[in-house]
Amino acid sequence: MSHKACYTNPGAGVKRPRNDTGNKLTVVLGAQWGDEGKGKVVDLLATESDIICRCQGGNNAGHTVVVDGKEYDFHLLPSGIINSKALSVIGNGVVIHLPGLFEEAEKNEKKGLKDWEKRLIISDRAHIGICLLFDFHQAVDGLQEVQRQAQEGKNIGTTKKGIGPTYSSKASRTGLRICDLLADFKDFSMRFKNLAQQYQAMFPTLEVDVDGQLKKLKEYAERIRPMVRDGIYFMYDAINGPPKKILVEGANAALLDIDFGTYPFVTSSNCTVGGVCTGLGIPPLNIGDVYGVVKAYTTRVGIGAFPTEQLNEVGELLQTRGHEVGVTTGRKRRCGWLDLVILRYANMINGFTAFALTKLDILDVMDEIKVGVSYKLNGKKIPYFPANMDVLQKVEVEYEKLPGWKSDTSACRKWEDLPVKAQNYIRFVEIHVGVPIKWVGVGKARESMIQMF
Repeated sequence: MSHKACYTNPGAGVKRPRNDTGNKLTVVLGAQWGDEGKGKVVDLLATESDIICRCQGGNNAGHTVVVDGKEYDFHLLPSGIINSKALSVIGNGVVIHLPGLFEEAEKNEKKGLKDWEKRLIISDRAHIGICLLFDFHQAVDGLQEVQRQAQEGKNIGTTKKGIGPTYSSKASRTGLRICDLLADFKDFSMRFKNLAQQYQAMFPTLEVDVDGQLKKLKEYAERIRPMVRDGIYFMYDAINGPPKKILVEGANAALLDIDFGTYPFVTSSNCTVGGVCTGLGIPPLNIGDVYGVVKAYTTRVGIGAFPTEQLNEVGELLQTRGHEVGVTTGRKRRCGWLDLVILRYANMINGFTAFALTKLDILDVMDEIKVGVSYKLNGKKIPYFPANMDVLQKVEVEYEKLPGWKSDTSACRKWEDLPVKAQNYIRFVEIHVGVPIKWVGVGKARESMIQMF
């Protein structure tokens, strides 16, 4: 081909990747403050997926999946690891706590998880959970919470898993990655010691067994070596190779996003759709359907503004019936009515294809159900979700009241099985948020997810 031909016909010499634009990734994200039941939706979709990915967060997440009457708890492993025919990927945006990874796997092995290490891919660019992997990052997390309480009279309410300190090390360019651990161990040891000294300078009471930690790390390095790949190339090859179904499992949720959440009471990563691209190293062009998971009411763990919170018998009923206790922390979740303002806000950021509405059955006993539809500030309705937490604490929630259906929905398996008033509740949410609801959850088990279309 001549130079002239290249200039008169731009791109003529460029061969398009196989599969044209490549395989699309299906993404599952939390649309509230977490604990919406993402693991259940991922498990449902994972049965037909070839690859299941985690893109951000660490073992500060907690997903519970029930299969054949067995309850599996996942924190760091993608919950799709249950699918023995699929590969699971921990992307470069994830903080990896190596002791936690193996401990989690061993617990789930006792429940029936098999050969997980043969199906797990770990990105070599992932940061080592200084928070979890290095016990001192976990200790730092706790010390920082104590400092906040002493200086400001309040803390953030972190899981104290060390995720924040690890991301801090990443941002300050002092973090350690999987690729560093598997390279020159003498160089890694020196950098580890420097990092420990930095934290000890900031927190004089912090004690670190450097030699003991390094010995553990060297052992873990050999255990994970067969699982480690160049994550960017792996995802590129998966996208541009033969047709595959690729699923991405988000951790945490929109209102906990470091940029878009109820700052500072948030996590340390981007748990909205942009975090999929940066956490896996994939182009936005390859993002396909984005499903938001929504609980039929609202919960959050820890402190921070919560406009529809019910500090009364309603909140207690939701907490008790919903067994609202954090999988990771064991803390009781705060409970309140469904808030459509935060769902509209989450949709602005993520552009959801559809929702999965979970735990509808928890509302079965309610005579009347309230739904937060808008906020007022100083007597005037506001069209946005406030960024400032002091402002958010002052909003007045406007509610719509809907009649309860007062019947058991847990055995429902089709739309037609649901009581008419439960159907009306679902349609109300769809209309007021502008996002269709594809699944409705009425129980813990996989078969308790009703598919609408």
